[in-house]
Amino acid sequence: METTEREFTVAEARALIPEVRDRAAEIVRRRADLAELTLDLRVRGVSERGGIPEVKASEARLDEEIAWFTAQGIEVKSLAPFLVDFPATLDGRSVRLCWLEGDTELGWYHRTDLGFAGRRPLP
Repeated sequence: METTEREFTVAEARALIPEVRDRAAEIVRRRADLAELTLDLRVRGVSERGGIPEVKASEARLDEEIAWFTAQGIEVKSLAPFLVDFPATLDGRSVRLCWLEGDTELGWYHRTDLGFAGRRPLP
């Protein structure tokens, strides 16, 4: 997947959060369905959710959902938990505005060179 090079302002990133939350909820649902399906197939050999074709279809649908984020220039960092970064600049420094599954708003950032371990509240 190709990412569109983009730098966000805090306001631009925050404006996208309602759609990010909606799309993340769909990814979380699909992720759980796929996890159940693959575990059932591995352990029992069968699943009420289907078989290998349904696994492949679920993976393709997840890829389609993720593609929306990358097309916007949003970096998908993790699927479980679902974590995205918005490239930005704060006080002349390269940062990532950071949104994590379960967050109600965009309230965090970290320096690009530090990653999630350097996560701080937005000023």
